[in-house]
Amino acid sequence: MDALGRRVLVTAFDGWNDAGEAASAAVALLREQGEYEPVFTVDPELYFDYQYTRPHMVSDGEGRRMLRWPDATLYKPARPTRAGTELWLLTGAEPARAWQAFANEFVDVALREDITGFVALGSMMSDVPHTRPISVFAGSENERLRDVLGLERSTYEGPVGILSALAVAADAAGIPAATLWASVPHYVAGHTPSPKATLALLDRLEDLTGAQVPRGDLAGEAAAWEASIDAAAADDEEMTEYIRQLERTRDTWDSPEASGDAIAQEFERYLRRRGDGPTKPGRDEPPRR
Repeated sequence: MDALGRRVLVTAFDGWNDAGEAASAAVALLREQGEYEPVFTVDPELYFDYQYTRPHMVSDGEGRRMLRWPDATLYKPARPTRAGTELWLLTGAEPARAWQAFANEFVDVALREDITGFVALGSMMSDVPHTRPISVFAGSENERLRDVLGLERSTYEGPVGILSALAVAADAAGIPAATLWASVPHYVAGHTPSPKATLALLDRLEDLTGAQVPRGDLAGEAAAWEASIDAAAADDEEMTEYIRQLERTRDTWDSPEASGDAIAQEFERYLRRRGDGPTKPGRDEPPRR
């Protein structure tokens, strides 16, 4: 756990890397359950295409209407942690342009604030059953992190999202970076958000960082989410049989005979599923890393 240090920046973004809203919900819960204050926010005019990520009209507590522009903000704990690991947060909408400048802005702030580690949270649509534990792929390009924390090294080649750009920039600046990817069942697109996947990400984040990670009401929400899908499948024989096939496959992976290489290869297969462009949550294509 010391491989990431005691001040770890956790990041998740809406959009391509956020199937079932699992990753963004994880960071949102961390922020809601703790006390955080903003450290740095990018200028939205530089990075967002408002035809792709539109501003929203909202009302404040006094009924005044205002525009809320897309953003990306880094937050720090309002009260420094006296012992253990501090989790800082970076979240927002995935930018549409100038990714290198975007990543460099946040890395510069991270260096200024003595951030010691970086963990990116993502989620992807996959051929997995909702009835089994949500699998989380934990990987890193940093050799020391892989050795100390037992992480994988991905062999994926192809389009990626902003999480990869940030992780590469962080690692290049001397901040060791890891990524956690939850697999969300692709056939549950109508059951968003996916609290079971959010819970799996937070469980793995706690294992990785050693920080005390709040879960809120996620356990109950995850059980209700699973029950709602069970109810939908009960009236659909084809869906029920498909889920049984996925369960058999998953049980084979989880058997003692299954090799780590086989599971890693299956993960890479998820990422290579054919797609012509960025995938939004709810679509039957996984986000690229």
